[in-house]
Amino acid sequence: MTADTDSATKRLSRQPSGLPPTDTIDRSPGLSPSITLLFSVTCALAVANVYFAQPLLDSMAQSLGVASPMIGVVVTATQVGYALGLLFIVPLGDLVNRKRLILTQVLLSAVALAAVGAAQQWLALLGAMIVMGLLAVVVQVLVAYAAVLATPSQRGQAVGTVTSGIVLGILLARFTSGVIADLAGWRAVYFVSAGLMLAIAAVFWKVVPAATTPRNQHAYPALIRSLFKLFVTEPVLRIRGLLALLIFAAFSVLWTAMVLPLSAPPLSLSHTAIGLFGLAGVAGALAARRAGRWADQGLGQRVTGISLGLLTLSWLLITFAETSLIALVCGVVLLDFAVQAVHVTNQSLIFAARPDAQSRMVGAYMCFYSVGSALGAAAATQVYALWGWMAVSLLGALISATALVLWFLTLHCSTIHQGRSA
Repeated sequence: MTADTDSATKRLSRQPSGLPPTDTIDRSPGLSPSITLLFSVTCALAVANVYFAQPLLDSMAQSLGVASPMIGVVVTATQVGYALGLLFIVPLGDLVNRKRLILTQVLLSAVALAAVGAAQQWLALLGAMIVMGLLAVVVQVLVAYAAVLATPSQRGQAVGTVTSGIVLGILLARFTSGVIADLAGWRAVYFVSAGLMLAIAAVFWKVVPAATTPRNQHAYPALIRSLFKLFVTEPVLRIRGLLALLIFAAFSVLWTAMVLPLSAPPLSLSHTAIGLFGLAGVAGALAARRAGRWADQGLGQRVTGISLGLLTLSWLLITFAETSLIALVCGVVLLDFAVQAVHVTNQSLIFAARPDAQSRMVGAYMCFYSVGSALGAAAATQVYALWGWMAVSLLGALISATALVLWFLTLHCSTIHQGRSA
């Protein structure tokens, strides 16, 4: 059994002080296929809002008169909002009625999306993007809810299935935003999405059974404080969180900067063509489904190591983006597969570590994701403006290699600790 799964298993029966008893968790015979599908679709639509902007950065810059090196701040602003939502909204899943929380976020997201589409000033756009990111954390509320409803034996698979919806949402976001922008401009992308969010809210309200409100005796401030304590008390969260920060920094470096060389001469690709590159990452959706099952089988460490190796190697192919689109496609496939495999494995392990705090655990974990994504986006456009695509590829490779080294060191330290304990 791996070090991570050992650590997680030891916590299954541990009840931490100062937190709600485990009998406050929603009990369910399992997550039905129809509800799992609805959760996946809702996640796909919600997460797409975060990634619509990536193929549209050049159009946004021209429309609002913003310098190209600064336009990456749009992605950073969204991630700042996302980080705030992870800290202050996602933990509410352990305190309030989850169905109501999800519906509220989806409805308010529609309003924020309309505000993005209507923004005429740079600061107004950034403000709307922050709010949109804040509400997009409904994805993590849904993932945590799926983990609560699933039985222990199907938890990894359920998380993987819902996460595959997230991956498909990311891929379709880039493609559909490119198509809509070519037909009606970048603003239409956000107006269409606002309508879709209203539609999914109606379906969710009608189909999902009424949720049980967690019988949590702690007030909201105490709940937030308990989230921060998780960083101190849960080593699995710290290790897997740092890996998430690095892999999503690398992920954001690619997808934020890639539009710049592809839209510039001599390639000069359209929004639709650039969006099509997102479909090359469909391997990520396959990885998300399989990685959850592998984690359930105790193969989390092995999957992590192999995936981080593939992530590092993917940048060798991505380097040739300006001269070989085939090489770029192959690199994107490897990168998306690796990132999602590690991501699902991470979530499966942290959920197993603390089944009594699903929402807080995923909120704490995804803070690392948000920080990594924001840093990667901000760095990518600056590095490209200063030194070009080769430097961007080197940056991504260094971040990926750092994640691989971190995994190896933590694995080695865990092995030594186990040997001394024996």
